[in-house]
Amino acid sequence: MFMEHGPTCELVDIEVINSLVSKLPEEDAILRVSNIFHALQSAPRLKIMYLLLEKEMCVCELEFALGMTQSAISHNLRTLRQLDLVRSKKKGRFVVYSIADDHVKMLLELSRKHVTGCGS
Repeated sequence: MFMEHGPTCELVDIEVINSLVSKLPEEDAILRVSNIFHALQSAPRLKIMYLLLEKEMCVCELEFALGMTQSAISHNLRTLRQLDLVRSKKKGRFVVYSIADDHVKMLLELSRKHVTGCGS
């Protein structure tokens, strides 16, 4: 499919490889997933995500929990919201943040299990 010449290795089964390549997500989806993993390579963002996994929180709670400035928390939350990883809602005079959906929760939980060796 992508090679102009034949394969350089006798283990290549052209039909199998072409079938696998045809099942790859669209380029736009690959880019979106890449952006999510790029955002999650930030330790402060991951800490925010793991805190939100346990409880809805406002910026002032996250500031206190992480010892970060309001500006830094807000910047990180903006990035996470743009990627649809967290949601926000008004609660009285505060805006509270939460994990966007069960897929994001699962991603965080599986990542934690992967590095701690739990559940293997």
